Amino acid sequence: MAKTICTILGIVFILVGIVGFIAPNFLGTHLSLAHNLVHIISGAVALYFGLAGSLRGARLFCIVFGIVYLLLGVCGFLLGSPGSPSGTMAAMPPDSRLLSVIPGQLELGTMDHVVHLLLGIVFLIGGFITKADVARATD
Repeated sequence: MAKTICTILGIVFILVGIVGFIAPNFLGTHLSLAHNLVHIISGAVALYFGLAGSLRGARLFCIVFGIVYLLLGVCGFLLGSPGSPSGTMAAMPPDSRLLSVIPGQLELGTMDHVVHLLLGIVFLIGGFITKADVARATD
């Protein structure tokens, strides 16, 4: 299951990274150059684990990435505050839970936090459904 999750989400990450250059407010998210590059690089790494990596590696990637994305979503809701994007993102609408990771370059809004929570959950499910002993047996 972990390899399937990595493959599917790797493709999705790369596509969202590319779409973000054309539609920076895609589905209400805040897709800046930095955010798009993070998506493309994350997608490439996930795709590697999904297609060429070991099952154990894909499982570990899912668990680690799941924790990171879940924490990112939670931090966004807890630390985000009302504000308007700045710098290269100034054309985007104000957001009630804006979190400036890198002001003007990487700012996350409410929809980003929702997506990060969902991604975290999906990655964790993929990682924990893949049994550790199965991972050892197929390496």
